[in-house]
Amino acid sequence: MGGALTVAQAAAGMPGSVVLCAVAVAGMLAAEYRDSRGGLWLTKPLASAAFVWLGLAVGALDSGYGRLVLLALALCLLGDILLIPRDRPQVFRAGVFAFLLGHVAYSAAFLSRPLAPGGFVVGAIVLGVVILAVLRWLGKFVPADMAGAVRTYMLVIGVMSALACGVTAAGGPWAVAVGALAFAASDISVARDRFVRRQFVNRAWGLPLYYAAQLLLAATPALI
Repeated sequence: MGGALTVAQAAAGMPGSVVLCAVAVAGMLAAEYRDSRGGLWLTKPLASAAFVWLGLAVGALDSGYGRLVLLALALCLLGDILLIPRDRPQVFRAGVFAFLLGHVAYSAAFLSRPLAPGGFVVGAIVLGVVILAVLRWLGKFVPADMAGAVRTYMLVIGVMSALACGVTAAGGPWAVAVGALAFAASDISVARDRFVRRQFVNRAWGLPLYYAAQLLLAATPALI
């Protein structure tokens, strides 16, 4: 359970979704580089729909865990779409809230599985140190009216990632912890791009990491 071969088999079971996601992400990066809003509206929803497709393909509807993962994937799809418009703070906040709910759904999914307390505690300590460092770095850039939302979001994603570590430490698939941690790491690129400095390099590494994370998490219902 949780071996590399099993993950490969899950991905191979629905190659269309993985290929679609990879092609759409490549197109998305090209659109970002060229600052093509039309290209972004075409490619980003496709890339995000692909990880929902993968979740459905591996049987997410067949278990309580899988249904919660599918809910999380759908909320992240919504969040991805809401983050496309620029210079619309209310829409951005709605997108952040959709992602927040997605992390809550992932947390509920992980709580439905056996957890190793030691893995959870170690993960929580390490993630707590990292999150405090990130919040300190972001503190001078985040607008005052967004500070509370950012702190809450970071707390929730930290809890979600620590729970994922607990699941993997209890014998669950490695894809659970790796996917959750990669998801959390990709959010740093979003925060830097939104609050610190908008640069293509943020998206160049953040977007592939994010979509790889979602594909891993989408595959986990087949591995548990």
